[in-house]
Amino acid sequence: MSLPHPLLYPLASAAQLAQTPCRADGIPAWLEEDLRAEGCRLIQSAGILLGAPQVVMATAQVLFQRFWYVTSMREFSVSQIAMGALYLASKLEEHIARMRDIINIFDLLLSRLRYSLAHPTAPPESFKYSPMSYYSNEYYTYKDELVIAEMQLLKRLAFNVQVQLPYNTMVNYLNVLGLGRVEGIAQKAWGFLNDALQTPAYAVYPFPTIACAAIHLAAREASVCLPEPPEHEPWWELFDADLEDMEQVCGWVLRLYRRQDEEERELVQNLLLGGRREVRQWLDEVEPKAST
Repeated sequence: MSLPHPLLYPLASAAQLAQTPCRADGIPAWLEEDLRAEGCRLIQSAGILLGAPQVVMATAQVLFQRFWYVTSMREFSVSQIAMGALYLASKLEEHIARMRDIINIFDLLLSRLRYSLAHPTAPPESFKYSPMSYYSNEYYTYKDELVIAEMQLLKRLAFNVQVQLPYNTMVNYLNVLGLGRVEGIAQKAWGFLNDALQTPAYAVYPFPTIACAAIHLAAREASVCLPEPPEHEPWWELFDADLEDMEQVCGWVLRLYRRQDEEERELVQNLLLGGRREVRQWLDEVEPKAST
């Protein structure tokens, strides 16, 4: 099977996978993955409130994930890059969101998260949001951060911001396997593709591998046996996928469903809210302990 032009899905190099900029700065792998996932959830929530189509939110999450293979969270704030990725994706997918709307929605989401951390036992409906003034210093700070984030995404990704999503490919694969009409399989696989956006999968593996991993997870959950071709070779080889790569994608997706420790979750949320300053402060506190 001939694959599309490689520019359609630029992937991280072996060196970037072995040592991401975040890990080079001392951020543990589990924390980097959790912050990536939290940033993607922020993009998804903001996109839903904006009324953006799923393709915009998916493209933004892929760009967001790619960014952290060339830059450390010690240099840029997760929430700011998430905001810039959503704004850039809205332009790429020709569903442009107003800068002011993105800023207000991110401020709303971050304010709500800040409130929930300060009042862990308070019911969600007790949160009251007060929009910032259009002429406030806070608004112009947000605006500067959004412009810088978009510029840095373009610069550090070398303007290679094409994104190829695997949704249509996954549906075609199901039809080839004779599972296109099996109840629930396509919906489950579609859901796993959405969940995989919160992982580094789209920045590491080509989309045929991600599509096969989603089918594999959906078939297991629905207890459906995947058919074998006449040659009795593994079905994924029909689509130029590798089992080890598929299992890595499946592992990342399944990790999202684990029960997260409360302390760990609070740390991730505080680092998300505090941005690069909070990340630097945390690293400065952790490094002396590690050395002893």
